[in-house]
Amino acid sequence: MKKTIITVVGKDSVGIIAKVCTYLAENDINILDISQTIVDGYFNMMMIVDFAKLTKSFVDASEELENLGEEIGCVIRVQSEEIFDKMHRL
Repeated sequence: MKKTIITVVGKDSVGIIAKVCTYLAENDINILDISQTIVDGYFNMMMIVDFAKLTKSFVDASEELENLGEEIGCVIRVQSEEIFDKMHRL
């Protein structure tokens, strides 16, 4: 398993979850856990996904997700679990 953290933040609009999840499904990326909330019109989602079956490079998938974020008016960030844990250690 190659756990990866994906965060999506932006103004709420119809289809954000659908577009992100469609990309993940098309690239054989399994969602392990997902949390999303909308506060005062702002959408925030954090996903833990499994990149183990991904056939393209991590960098390519990250760039494609960042580009998707621009298309839908959100900021999408992708981090490996290992790096995420080290950055958020107390």
